[in-house]
Amino acid sequence: MLRGLDIRDMLIIDRLELSFQPGLNVLTGETGAGKSILLDSLGFVLGWRGRAELVRQGADQGEVTAWFDLSADHPARTILQDAGLEVEDELILRRINTRDGRKTAWVNDRRVSGDVLRALSETLVELHGQHDDRGLLNPRGHRQMLDVFAGVDLELVATQTAWRALAAARKALAAAEAKVAETRAEEDYLRHAVAELDALSPEAGEEATLDAQRRLMQGAEKIRTDIARAHEALGLQGAEGLINDASRWLQGAADKAEGQLDTALAAIEAMMLSLYDAQRGIESCLDALSFDPFALEETEERLFAIRGLARKHDVLPDDLRGFADDLRGRLAVLDGSSDSLKALSDHLHAAQATYNAAASGLRAKRQAAARKLDLAMAEELAPLKMERAVFTTEITDADPGPDGIDAVAFTVATNPGAPTGPINKIASGGELSRFLLALKVCLTQGADGLTMIFDEIDRGIGGATADAVGRRLAELAKGGQVLVVTHSPQVAALGGHHWRVEKHQHADETLSTVVPLDAGARIDEIARMLSGDTVTEAAREAAKALIKA
Repeated sequence: MLRGLDIRDMLIIDRLELSFQPGLNVLTGETGAGKSILLDSLGFVLGWRGRAELVRQGADQGEVTAWFDLSADHPARTILQDAGLEVEDELILRRINTRDGRKTAWVNDRRVSGDVLRALSETLVELHGQHDDRGLLNPRGHRQMLDVFAGVDLELVATQTAWRALAAARKALAAAEAKVAETRAEEDYLRHAVAELDALSPEAGEEATLDAQRRLMQGAEKIRTDIARAHEALGLQGAEGLINDASRWLQGAADKAEGQLDTALAAIEAMMLSLYDAQRGIESCLDALSFDPFALEETEERLFAIRGLARKHDVLPDDLRGFADDLRGRLAVLDGSSDSLKALSDHLHAAQATYNAAASGLRAKRQAAARKLDLAMAEELAPLKMERAVFTTEITDADPGPDGIDAVAFTVATNPGAPTGPINKIASGGELSRFLLALKVCLTQGADGLTMIFDEIDRGIGGATADAVGRRLAELAKGGQVLVVTHSPQVAALGGHHWRVEKHQHADETLSTVVPLDAGARIDEIARMLSGDTVTEAAREAAKALIKA
């Protein structure tokens, strides 16, 4: 609920502070006195788009502060929390506009963006008037208004949940179909590549092993020649034969040497054992270096085949086995695609059926609420002297979406049998005001704590019709707050709180101010509205009668 508004150096207001109350707050004044400036200033601090030039002539900057009371469950609290702002029972908005056009805003002394202000404004204030394209005249919001009237929160959640599930099922099927199509386009390549890799069946580390074997075999002939020579030098024709001769000669002389040769003979025996070990090692090496002449060719062929496939598929040789497994997996997807696609398709059909059921249930609730709203509007239009007018809530097919399959539009016909159309296209100025007021009364039944502003919604009407408008406004203000800018004395007389907007011209400037009216001043103001500049006693008596009525 709006509790106060402080305006400094905005348009023709130098300094103005207003305190508002619950109920029906009335602002009156002569044409051009500056009533619209109050709304411009309030719209500015709420982040609405408005006039480009707002700073008062001669001032460096204009500033507007507005403060609101927030109930415990007020939706503005959620926006504040999401924006990381402190949440209190009182909400203070402040916005500055400098002479060069820069705008800066604060919420509870924390700097915020214009987007945060506008998000808050949607929960704080509703503005209604003959040119209100943000509210009831905007067909894009009619479905949401009907849903609030219908109380279909549970049905909406069910439809939105079903829509998300349907969208996910569509996405999953489309992705699977795309993957199958992509795989099918390269099926021949996959099958050939897998067959080629399976035929070769490379192992991790095999390329390095083959390369070492190849290099060993390439150098083996030269190595084997040198080793064979060493083997011959150690054999019977070489060291072994000489050592045997030396051993035989010493053994023949040992008996006569009286033990002097024992150590030498023992050393020769150990030498023979070591020589034997060396010969066995050399022979083993010679055996290893003995290979089939075709073994090198076979090793090279397999090594080159592995390296060729690695280059062909742009992978490392050791990764060929894993690459083959990946290709087999893709083929498995293709081979099993019929079953998987059918399962996904069945899931999509089930999700579609669930969504259709939820959307149909939501439509049924909307249709019932539309009939109820049309009847309520007929009852509200009668006291506003529009008993022959026809209000219709039209529900037509719309593209399916998270909020269902319905398009909603409020249409009117000013007389039975007359063509119907959008409210702002069919109704005249006065009729439009009454349509909007009746619709707002119907849509806000049972709603408390609302702050609604009606900008000259009673324009073009008078007499009993204006009185009926005033009474609807007063009824609408019960349990909430209504601010109405009016030229109608019948409406002003029903206000719980009354302010007069005045314009004062000085030698070098024109200033506007707002004066709260006591009981006597209020009688004079309503009398002025009845009779014009010259207020007569008869006009005062008429004003008193209006106030007491």
